[in-house]
Amino acid sequence: MKKLESSLKNMLLVLTGVTAISVALLAYVNELTKGPIAEANAKTLNEALKEVLPEFTNNPVAECDTMFSEKDGKKIVDFIIYPAKNGDQWVGTAVEAKSMGFGGELKVLVGFDAEGKIYNYSLLSHAETPGLGSKAADWFKEGNKGSIKGMNPGEQPLTVSKDGGQVDAITASTITSRAFLNAVNAAYGAYKGNGDTNGTTGASQKAAPVQESETAIVDSVVIK
Repeated sequence: MKKLESSLKNMLLVLTGVTAISVALLAYVNELTKGPIAEANAKTLNEALKEVLPEFTNNPVAECDTMFSEKDGKKIVDFIIYPAKNGDQWVGTAVEAKSMGFGGELKVLVGFDAEGKIYNYSLLSHAETPGLGSKAADWFKEGNKGSIKGMNPGEQPLTVSKDGGQVDAITASTITSRAFLNAVNAAYGAYKGNGDTNGTTGASQKAAPVQESETAIVDSVVIK
């Protein structure tokens, strides 16, 4: 009986030791990879900004504004706004917005020129079906069937043709297309200052009222 108790005690000690070592190794690996991952994310964002904005000479990331809301006592990121300048001249703004697609969250970076027209966009992340909803990465770009290049959501919110709008939806992916355009419309609202930050100047201001027809469903990320 004593031998059995001794064996159980030894097993528990060994398991505890293995667990402690595993946790320490995971923490060490996480610390090693944290820097490279952050650098890779920053590089991806900078490349996306160059893609969606007119030529700029400032650092939009360093000058960005974040629009928050609160839910259950926690801060929620609604939009991130990146102003672009060429010398002293403001040339446009990129807005990072989110919406729920068919498979999960869509995160879109939309670039607007100084007149409020869509310059370009980059689909930063998504969980859509490969070969269907995933086509949103290119479907709405210049030269493609659903191109939104040059459109101004302020003149008319972007909607798919199936809903009476002017944009051709991705084939067999209407839900994804609607979600994408919701994010674009919401990004335009942030760009124009329908929130706490004015995307055309970068200055904070009181939220402007949004007409019901111009609202868009945008899901957010909770900051823990």
